[in-house]
Amino acid sequence: MQYLHTMVRVRDLDAALDFYCDKLGLAQVSRVDVEAGRFTLVFLAAPDDLEAAKAKKAPTVELTWNWDDEAYDGGRNFGHLAYAVDDIYAACQRLMDGGVTINRPPRDGRMAFVRSPDNISIELLQKGPNLAPAEPWLSMPNVGVW
Repeated sequence: MQYLHTMVRVRDLDAALDFYCDKLGLAQVSRVDVEAGRFTLVFLAAPDDLEAAKAKKAPTVELTWNWDDEAYDGGRNFGHLAYAVDDIYAACQRLMDGGVTINRPPRDGRMAFVRSPDNISIELLQKGPNLAPAEPWLSMPNVGVW
């Protein structure tokens, strides 16, 4: 058995790609537009997994965009996607600079949560040992839920 991917339905593919690729830093592995089914699938991978994902040897996130308007609920009950980052503070700053709310700031130098435009919870974890607690993160409050 091999873990393949996690599928997330998105309402606005451009907004989702802006978040996952331009702000979070994932890279597109492949894209399939299925005209007969009226949907698009975009597979994404973390940069360190990109080549392995292209060879189908690393898991991906599958963004599914149904062309016909449809409401999706339950971002919170989905759970979350988790990514290890080289510098939790730099990753959170890049996201904030892109207009993303840090729902659970990395006060511990280890873990943060943000949400995608479709309300999917994303956990960011510091690779290796925790970074030393630092401002502004140390005194930043939680916002909403994650």
